[in-house]
Amino acid sequence: MAWEGTIVFLGTENLEDNAVFYRDTLGLKLYKDQGVCRIYEVPGGGYLGFCTHLEKTQKGRAPIITILSDDVDHWYHTLVDCGWEVEEKPKKNEKFNIYHFFTKDPDGYTVEIQKFL
Repeated sequence: MAWEGTIVFLGTENLEDNAVFYRDTLGLKLYKDQGVCRIYEVPGGGYLGFCTHLEKTQKGRAPIITILSDDVDHWYHTLVDCGWEVEEKPKKNEKFNIYHFFTKDPDGYTVEIQKFL
């Protein structure tokens, strides 16, 4: 039997604020609305689910939600133009050979937009 996919579920306090970030700003397609959970499809495979009945669990930067893109700069400008706070401009990380930046979603989770070099 083959695996069909992956969903990572995280807690959220507000599904609407969460939708503004993931659906409206980042453009992730809403895959399924289960009332207390909304699941978004991540292009390239996998899903992110956010549920009001789950506790938000985070410490420092963890967990990190990394979304891969060939156009990191586009997403940086999109987030800034939409008023989202971004830690710093995109940069190359020599250690991991990536180009990336970090922001926070409405629940305080760290979101990384990244390109492998």
